[in-house]
Amino acid sequence: MNITYLKDSRSIKIDTANTSYVICIVDEEGFIGHAYYGAKLFDDDLSYLMRINENPMVPSVNGRDRSAFLDTFPTEFSGNNVGDFRESSIDIEDKNGTHGVQLLYKNHRIIKGKSKIEGLPATFADDEDAMTLEIEVEDTNIGLQGILSYSIFKDSDAITRSIKIKNVSENSLYLDKLMSMCLDMDDEDYRMLVLHGSWARERNIEYRKIGYGKQSCGSVRGESSHQEHPFIALVSDGITQSKGEAYGFNFVYSGNFLAQVEKNQFDSLRVVMGIHPDNFRFKLEPGDEFFSPEVVMVYSDKGLGQMTRTYHDLYRNHLIRSPYLRKPRPVLINNWEATYFDFDNEKLLDIARTAKKCGIEMLVMDDGWFGYRNDDNSSLGDWQVNENKLKGGLKKLVDDVNAIGLKFGIWFEPEMISPDSELYRAHPDWAIAIPDRTPCRSRNQYVLDLTRPEVRDYAYNCVASILKSANIEYVKWDMNRQLTDICSSCLDADRQGELMHRYVLGMYEMQERLITDFPDLLLENCSGGGARFDPGMLYYSPQLWCSDDTDAIERLTIQEGTALIYPLSTMGAHVSVCPNHTVGRVTPFETRGNVALAGTFGYELDVTKLSDEDKAAIPNQIDTYHKYSELIRNGDYYRLASYRENHFYDCYEVVSKDKSEALITFVQVLNQANSHSRRIKIEGLDDERVYRIEGTDKTFRGSTLKHAGLLIERPWGDFQSKLIHLI
Repeated sequence: MNITYLKDSRSIKIDTANTSYVICIVDEEGFIGHAYYGAKLFDDDLSYLMRINENPMVPSVNGRDRSAFLDTFPTEFSGNNVGDFRESSIDIEDKNGTHGVQLLYKNHRIIKGKSKIEGLPATFADDEDAMTLEIEVEDTNIGLQGILSYSIFKDSDAITRSIKIKNVSENSLYLDKLMSMCLDMDDEDYRMLVLHGSWARERNIEYRKIGYGKQSCGSVRGESSHQEHPFIALVSDGITQSKGEAYGFNFVYSGNFLAQVEKNQFDSLRVVMGIHPDNFRFKLEPGDEFFSPEVVMVYSDKGLGQMTRTYHDLYRNHLIRSPYLRKPRPVLINNWEATYFDFDNEKLLDIARTAKKCGIEMLVMDDGWFGYRNDDNSSLGDWQVNENKLKGGLKKLVDDVNAIGLKFGIWFEPEMISPDSELYRAHPDWAIAIPDRTPCRSRNQYVLDLTRPEVRDYAYNCVASILKSANIEYVKWDMNRQLTDICSSCLDADRQGELMHRYVLGMYEMQERLITDFPDLLLENCSGGGARFDPGMLYYSPQLWCSDDTDAIERLTIQEGTALIYPLSTMGAHVSVCPNHTVGRVTPFETRGNVALAGTFGYELDVTKLSDEDKAAIPNQIDTYHKYSELIRNGDYYRLASYRENHFYDCYEVVSKDKSEALITFVQVLNQANSHSRRIKIEGLDDERVYRIEGTDKTFRGSTLKHAGLLIERPWGDFQSKLIHLI
């Protein structure tokens, strides 16, 4: 890794192991231009790529066509209302009510390490393992200064970007928009890759042709959402796992976002990513600063697979902080699909006793243990144990479960409040709502106003007091609705646009307190399934519930899209009962286990009601999980075939870092009559090494498996699967 400044050409070159990123300072005013991002280059001076000697020239040469220059100049951070008609990166209203802003170069510095971003999750590294470029920028007309930050890592090809701005004027400024990054580049017939979805159908891969104008994905729901995902990539037409170019952009944030690609009249592309400007306005008093969340950029010239593995390694090494990152997670059983709200001590203990006999290691008590919550219509906010259900209280239950030999975990939804709750009756103003307007309910609940310190303190202290009352080793933190009726009773009229962002900051503060006060706690975040599965949440918890859809076949597509960016060890994945509670499908117990293995692995069912055959299979599944746990947590992931694409079968692989072993998962979704075996080409192995298929005497060189492939016999029937271990 290296960052160098070339004084003669006024250019800055950022080099990772395999990529280069070049910035040029242009003309007397100091326009900050983007020259290049791609495969590593060894020539330093790339200022010729700025095309400043072509019409319309720079403003100091041709001031009469300043707008023509600004509207074509490839900039690192686009201004607003000053001549560039493409998407702006920033919008400021000044004391006169005008909206002109242009941040120009003032200075720069290159430093070791990487600074934290105040109040926000972000990647991290020691001083010897990262370098950061900080470009000081300013608009002297309105009194605004900023720092554009670019960080690189010794062990990664990722580049992170963010911006900090400061009001240095004597008047209030209103920030109406701030993107975290802007990237201008020539279009080379790229496609836009996005991850779309819905509840129980999260993160489906979609490719879009990029047309003229703007195409985007985003969320204004107060969370990253089921429907869209804070990730886009520009990819070559026809990209594969191993061939083609990919530019990935992932937003380290858990609230509203905008990710947009714009193609202009000159076939140039502009990519912007940041907090969604809808309903956003932040008042900056003199001296106030605002920090944007960061974007993680990854370039690959070796297909989607290399991009994926770069993200996986970066997030494992420089984002996830939990002590569980490198540890096997306990195999848990969650009672939600087993009982829903209908449980008591004895039912939970029956599940625990049977689970222990099967080798399961933790019981997680889900929704319904507090207030008088016998359905989802009441009691959120009343975090007192319902002793009509839990006779003798929570500690007695936890002690009894521990005595059986299981760890204990618990579910919370701390951000929510039920209209039918003691908390709402005492503090109706604590709910987010617009005065004199009937508030919009979702799941018959409202959202707590986490912009208020006293609300955060109440919600956090409720969680903390429960955790201190018993030996609780795991928390599932849920959020089951989006934000509407955006208004806080404690924000001034000209600060109401701050609520959505301040809400996210408040939630982050609560989670930081939780993992600080309970450092050994295993925290799993959830949001009605996978609505807040994003890098921001991984900063606080090592695993996120991937989706409420636990059907093994549905999970193939969901987990493929998720694993495009996120390590397998982050994906909450459980074996559930059949017929599946979401889609009604019946799949073999073995296949449900094999698919859940590509994640944290656990159970979501009533183990006391399983058939003897399925119950007997659980110990073997758990042994399999422990056997491959380290490989799956730390290995390199390769996508070998996609059911989403071929509609018949799925296949993926994890290879150890030293290439000494690999685990291949093959799932036959639909069988076909009169067909031969599948020939699967195996990636990521040592070409010279001889591998044996465990349990057989068959051996192959890595190069043979890569180029000639492995024949996998088709199982009899649909929804069948097998694991193949190469050693």
